[in-house]
Amino acid sequence: MEETEGQGPVGVVNMEGNGMKLVLASKNQKKLVEMNDILSQLGIQVCSEAEAGVDVEVEETGTTFEENSLLKAKAVMEASGLPAIADDSGLCVDALNGAPGVYSARYGGEGLDDVGRYRLLLENMRGQMPRTARFVSVITCCFPNGDVLTARGECPGTIAFAPMGEGGFGYDPVFFLPPLKKTFAQLSPEEKNAVSHRGKALELFRARLEEYLKEN
Repeated sequence: MEETEGQGPVGVVNMEGNGMKLVLASKNQKKLVEMNDILSQLGIQVCSEAEAGVDVEVEETGTTFEENSLLKAKAVMEASGLPAIADDSGLCVDALNGAPGVYSARYGGEGLDDVGRYRLLLENMRGQMPRTARFVSVITCCFPNGDVLTARGECPGTIAFAPMGEGGFGYDPVFFLPPLKKTFAQLSPEEKNAVSHRGKALELFRARLEEYLKEN
C-alpha cells in the first residue's frame, strides 16, 4: 500500500493530501472492516498491523476496557511510528456479575473459538435471571506526539436462549436486541454499526478526532 511522504503535526501520514491513516492494534479482520466502514466517512483509512509492517503481541494486563485499549494502542503506535487505534470490547452479563467482561476474548481459556465461548456462556446462563447484558467498547487512539483520544460506547441487550444468525463475530449470535427482535448476528453490517457499542464509540471518537484535527 503506497503512502505519501510527509508527517503532519500529529505524526499523521497524509494520503493524497487530505486523508489520514491509523494502524489498528488488532489482528481481527472483521473489526478492521467495521472501523473502516465508520471512519472512512472522515477520510480516514484504518490499516492492519501487517500493512504497517509491524506485528505486536500485547499482553492485556488491564482490569478495565480503558486500560487494555490504551496498552494496545500505545504499543502499536510505538512499534509503527504512526497513530494507532485500539478497541477493547467485551460482553458484560448482569447475572454473571459482569463476566466475561474484559476477559470476553479469553472466556473459558485459550482452547475455545467464538462458538465454544458463546456455548459456554449459554451453559453458564442456564436457569439464570435476569438475562440482561451489555456490550462495551472503548476506543483509544495514541499519537506519536503523546496525545491520546478515547471514547466509550455501550449497547444494552439480553442473552438469547440459543444462537441465531450467521453474521458478525464473537458473541453476536447470542446477543439479542429486544427493540429490533434480532441478535447482532441477524443484523446487516449497516444495521449493526448504527446501534452497536463499537458503532457508538466510533461515532463519539470520530467527533473527538474531528475536533482534535481542527485544533492541530
